[in-house]
Amino acid sequence: MSELFDDSILEFNVPMDGDADFIPLITPEEEETMNNAEFPAEIPILPLRNNVLFPGVVIPITVGRDKSIKLVQKANKEDRIIGVIAQKNQEVEEPEFSDVHTIGTVAQIVRMLKMPDGSTTVIIQGKRRFEIVQPTQSEPFMKAEVRFFKESKAPKKDKEFKAIIDSMKELALNIIRDSPNIPTEAQFAIKNIDSPTFLINFISSNMNADVKKKQSLLEEMDLIKRSMDLLQHLTIEAQQLAMRNEIQTRVKTDIDKQQREYFLHQQMKTIQEELGGSPQEQDVRELRNRAKSKKWNKDVEKLFSKELDRLQRMNPQGAEYTVQLNYLDLLLDLPWGEFTKDKLDLKRAEKILARDHYGLETVKKRILEYLAVLKLKGDMKSPILCFYGPPGVGKTSLGKSIAEALGREYVRMSLGGLHDESEIRGHRKTYIGAMPGRIMQNIKKSKSANPVFVLDEIDKLGRSNHGDPSSALLEVLDPAQNNAFYDNYIETEFDLSKVLFIATANDLSTIQPALRDRMEIIEVNGYTLEEKIEIAKRHLLPKQIEEHGIAKKDLSIAKSVLETVVEEYTRESGVRGLDKRIAKVVRNRARQIAMEEEASSTLSKSDLQKILGPGRKKTQYINNDIAGVVTGLAWTSMGGDILFIESSLAKGKGKLTLTGNLGDVMKESAVIALQYLRAHAHWFQLDQEVFDRYNVHVHVPEGATPKDGPSAGITMLTSLASVFTQQKVKKNLAMTGEITLRGEVLPVGGIKEKVLAAKRAKIKEIILCSKNRADIEEITPEYLNGLHFHYVDTMKQVLDIAITREKVKDAVDIV
Repeated sequence: MSELFDDSILEFNVPMDGDADFIPLITPEEEETMNNAEFPAEIPILPLRNNVLFPGVVIPITVGRDKSIKLVQKANKEDRIIGVIAQKNQEVEEPEFSDVHTIGTVAQIVRMLKMPDGSTTVIIQGKRRFEIVQPTQSEPFMKAEVRFFKESKAPKKDKEFKAIIDSMKELALNIIRDSPNIPTEAQFAIKNIDSPTFLINFISSNMNADVKKKQSLLEEMDLIKRSMDLLQHLTIEAQQLAMRNEIQTRVKTDIDKQQREYFLHQQMKTIQEELGGSPQEQDVRELRNRAKSKKWNKDVEKLFSKELDRLQRMNPQGAEYTVQLNYLDLLLDLPWGEFTKDKLDLKRAEKILARDHYGLETVKKRILEYLAVLKLKGDMKSPILCFYGPPGVGKTSLGKSIAEALGREYVRMSLGGLHDESEIRGHRKTYIGAMPGRIMQNIKKSKSANPVFVLDEIDKLGRSNHGDPSSALLEVLDPAQNNAFYDNYIETEFDLSKVLFIATANDLSTIQPALRDRMEIIEVNGYTLEEKIEIAKRHLLPKQIEEHGIAKKDLSIAKSVLETVVEEYTRESGVRGLDKRIAKVVRNRARQIAMEEEASSTLSKSDLQKILGPGRKKTQYINNDIAGVVTGLAWTSMGGDILFIESSLAKGKGKLTLTGNLGDVMKESAVIALQYLRAHAHWFQLDQEVFDRYNVHVHVPEGATPKDGPSAGITMLTSLASVFTQQKVKKNLAMTGEITLRGEVLPVGGIKEKVLAAKRAKIKEIILCSKNRADIEEITPEYLNGLHFHYVDTMKQVLDIAITREKVKDAVDIV
């Protein structure tokens, strides 16, 4: 739609050549001719941003946008008739019919001028009022069918009307005379207008009023009522002008550079006295009225009253006044005792949690327990939960689902890289630029004293010489203390005990012990292959299809194909990488549709390589044909995986070499395993001297990847036993467990991830410490189909199960 950069009335002395065919003023005869003229029933519509055109009035307008220029150029070549209508909202850049008024003025283009700056000025003259009946065109510019109104004739012998016109003319002349901004030539124009109707239109067009007021005058069809409205406006304007002149006279003095500021303040003060009050009094009155509806306790009410009295005593021009006013505004904006009502429908909450997140049963169970207690007891302090797990498993998004399930507001605060205590507790008001801490800022934003508050990446808090923010969080996350949280800026206590704080972390070891102790740690494990496929099918694929603007029927991915994407193109515990791969597949399909390429809507495995490139196969179990090669289980931040421990012997003096980028703990496990095997060599009819005649080399493949931890202990022992005895290890067997010099097997962590990795690698049997049985029982039974577990307590039991007593092919005699 057309945009006019400056539709204000320009002066009438626009440079024109000698054959100008218009004059600003019209005679009654010309007005009569104009009212009887015929115009097309369908006309182009030109929206004006900040002006209203009246019949008979000539105004220049500067057109700016392409559509505006196209409209006026086309009209100028044809009948020069356009419909001019004001916008409802000046800020709208591309007005539609709904953005303009329905009543406007049909105009004739008098002249188009190219200005020195390159812009186009169009001089138009209003002809008659019209009303839009039916829009007919929006491009390349607006067009509409219209209905025209005839201008009301002025009553000739009506004394009241004549008095109104005389008063209006007199007031207009007085305003022109008293206002320094209006040229005196305007008096000549007013005096020479004979037609009352045109006089009303001329003054309405040029008066100091907003578009809304002018539009109301244009829409008023009753001439007498329109003249009364205009007279009332002119009376108010004349009074305001007289008052301004009186104020200027009263404060007029010799002004130099030092007195200028004083003069402006005096003038403002006089205006305020005339209006009946100062801004400071208005501020105080407004603050008092807002305070009446607050539900704060007596201590906060007393503090507010004291600080408000202090504000009244301050100089409004002083810097402290703004600081104090902002402080009182914050006190009023904080939700003192304002709580959202919890939705205690447990079945509804369960549905919401199940809808948004697949799996994560432990977390869902804990939230439902909290809801159940809240429903039975009616009131309780909110728990401080910490969701701990690898990236991309949905820890942060869980907070949003929990907020929806509870019916509470949701706020999130990222703590990654935060290293200033003041970010938590706020700054004291005495500092320049002081502000409350981010805890209170988010509480203010939530407009509720019991939101779900997610403290994201709490394990990534920093420390600096500005203090330790993790120590500042101790008060926030302690249910025994956070009912009286003290922010340095607010200088009073705020109750955070009803806030449901949910922290998220990837690594618990970096969290301060005292802070970790205050939180209820809930481990959010990585997803299994089956869970990832379900998440992709239920959530990721539909989301990407919607975001990329294609229909559901345009792309279908089978579970077997999704399994390939997970197995070969991602290496993670969460689903962020999987989401990116699916997005790439969907983008490829969107490109095919946009370019009208022929392609099947069903994605096949062969299509994956074309779209995502060659995949990376997961580590798979090989065989048991080589002595000293044993399958272990490892936990990584991306989930579980299998690894191989390889041992070999060479003639030497009993030296032990460890390679594969191993950490200290893992190296110690190898030393313990070798020492234990040496101490119990008689189990395998081995001579003690054998250990002195051979150098032992233990290697863990993928040397670029750092490895550490005690869980490979029994794997290393089995590997060494196999290489020294040249006996096979049981087929399709994997193991994990820590060892001691006494021969005990100790439990290790990450069991779920390790077991699922073993299943993906086609492992059939797993050796675990008997104390890890509880971890296995927590895993969904369907994920354990096809696996058999051996629970052991001693290293002797491990060797009895793992070593087959069958020699490997091409066995070497170890003597």
